Amino acid sequence: MPSQNICLCSLDVWCGRAFITKFEFQHFVAESIAPVSDPSVLDHHSSLIYVMVLVSASDGEMTDAELVTIGDVVTQLPVFADFDVDSLASIAASCTDLLQEDDGLDTALALINQGLPEKLRETAYALACDVAAADGSLSQEELRLLEMIRHELQVGRLVAAAIERGASARHAVL
Repeated sequence: MPSQNICLCSLDVWCGRAFITKFEFQHFVAESIAPVSDPSVLDHHSSLIYVMVLVSASDGEMTDAELVTIGDVVTQLPVFADFDVDSLASIAASCTDLLQEDDGLDTALALINQGLPEKLRETAYALACDVAAADGSLSQEELRLLEMIRHELQVGRLVAAAIERGASARHAVL
């Protein structure tokens, strides 16, 4: 089961319209009722969520800070204004299910690339960087995945460096 590798605590997470416990979120993801309707095509919302889930799961642990960041992004950014927040968990589950398949990461990256319009590619990379920076540390797995995402989405080096610096500044602590 994909969610067995997810290490979650019992803290509450803002997910959609209410706080749910991390256990409830994990359980809902594990018991997901429906994947994306056609897994061969992602819409822009699903593509952005896949990017965030990939980064969060890349080191084998979806931290509290990363999950809170994903919840905040989906509920606050204008690109998600017309998104049904109730489908967040099922989309995340579809992504984690895909990662369990052979070549799941490559398939997920290709689906993300296909589902994102040009205008949202830098946004996707920025969201990936925000999720990676959310817990205050970047693992080698997260850094490698960010590089893969940057290449797949064809985000230029200078643009990527600016996005990375912005994410670092937003998540800095004393």
